[in-house]
Amino acid sequence: MEYTVHELAKLAGITSRTLRYYDEIGLLKPARWSEAGYRLYGPREVDRLQQILFYRELGVDLETIKQIIHSPSFDELKALREHRQQLLEKRRHLDALIASVEKTIAAKEGGIMMSDKEKFAAFKEQLIEENERKYGEEIRQKYGDEQVDRSNDRLRKMTKAQFDEAERLSQDVLEALKEAMQDGNPAGEAAQRAADLHRQWLGLWWDHYSKEAHAGLARLYVEDGRFKAYYDQVHPGAAEFFKEAIWIYTGMKDR
Repeated sequence: MEYTVHELAKLAGITSRTLRYYDEIGLLKPARWSEAGYRLYGPREVDRLQQILFYRELGVDLETIKQIIHSPSFDELKALREHRQQLLEKRRHLDALIASVEKTIAAKEGGIMMSDKEKFAAFKEQLIEENERKYGEEIRQKYGDEQVDRSNDRLRKMTKAQFDEAERLSQDVLEALKEAMQDGNPAGEAAQRAADLHRQWLGLWWDHYSKEAHAGLARLYVEDGRFKAYYDQVHPGAAEFFKEAIWIYTGMKDR
């Protein structure tokens, strides 16, 4: 069966304009054009659109989706299984949020008492799930399941004050790094202050700090494009500069 743009858009619950845009950027091309000049989509395109919408629901940007589904190694069945797992995780998070909201309502109405820890729990689980989705494979390969699980457990046990402190330190690191980039010296006072603030931040997440692990994480900030983009938002080249500063701070530069 073939569908026109209007028919497929209606079937999928999206706009015709969206389908035309997907065609323009090469994300989803029609199977063929009719003699009258209309786009026509077949079963393969319907399945591909379903994959695209699954990825969009999970928050993946269009350029990344395009790279994924047009890769020669793209496995549709594997992708569907991954979608299912991520959607199940999303459902667990939503269930936790709903339960938290319901309990908060009951507390506000005077029915029950709710601790600050309970109010905060669902949001910490969301952060854990997002970190696992984005970085889980890399950091588990580098540091091992036990270390990552301990770090996640540490987050679950954090108080609101501790979490706020971690957020503050994270911003302080970026501000110090921005100042250090102006100086341009990874061994300078500003750069070393950024590295020390980063160590303090790590202390809130790791149950045991080591200079070797700190230096290894700095290397990951350069090698992994997602981490690199996070630090390079401060200034182009900031990730590499920060790695050098941390290596000097930890004494690992010449090793």
